[in-house]
Amino acid sequence: MAKGYDEHRERQAMVNMLGKELARRSRSHCELCDTSGVPLSVFEVPPELPEPTADVALFLCDACRSQLDNPRQFNPTRWRFLTESIWSEIPAVQVLAVRLLRRLSVKEAWAASALEDLYLDEDIEAWVGRG
Repeated sequence: MAKGYDEHRERQAMVNMLGKELARRSRSHCELCDTSGVPLSVFEVPPELPEPTADVALFLCDACRSQLDNPRQFNPTRWRFLTESIWSEIPAVQVLAVRLLRRLSVKEAWAASALEDLYLDEDIEAWVGRG
């Protein structure tokens, strides 16, 4: 058990080292909802790679992060900003936004509508499917 714990802590340390790069890229805003002036944390977009990189990680605010980490607390109306996030130039943002919109589109007409006009690069679509 100690080995797994140590591996987890080591991975978390590697993920946290991405903070400076993500802060520069995001201008210290949440990369999903664009909120600024709040604490941000690194979030890896699944599936996780053996070695974490900024290409598959996002800087998220506590509000976005807590709803992603606790699906029972998921509030569909809060996520309307995803209609803008799907057009991000950052592939990891696009992937997470599309996954969330697809989940929401089952019950939310606005989410289904946002997906209707979306065209994704083949690599992005493949990444969306792997999650």
